[in-house]
Amino acid sequence: MQLAPLICVRDVPASSRWYQHLLGAHSGHGGDEYERINDVDGRLVLQLHRWDIGHDHGPLGDPELPHGNGMLLWFELRDFDAAVARAEGMNVDVVRPRRWSENGNWEFWLRDPDGYAVVLTSPLP
Repeated sequence: MQLAPLICVRDVPASSRWYQHLLGAHSGHGGDEYERINDVDGRLVLQLHRWDIGHDHGPLGDPELPHGNGMLLWFELRDFDAAVARAEGMNVDVVRPRRWSENGNWEFWLRDPDGYAVVLTSPLP
């Protein structure tokens, strides 16, 4: 089983570039309305969908409400240090700076351009 969260964003191409750079990932679809972000091994890790596009399913949410309230996009990365360096170079909105967690790995908490909470972690022991 593989989880592939989908989030609604204002600007799919801009969000795609942001996540690709942050995660060291690649586009798996491309487009102005929908995108798939794949890891370096080609696995789908995140889907991006424009708020105002209904496709055949109708609206997926209300862009006026807080984005991702109670949800964290949690990415366990083999290249955690490189991802944190990329994040710092992107001048991201840091929620919790790099820290050692009670789980025995590193964490770095931030927000994406749409306000979603993102957590980068080193692999769990």
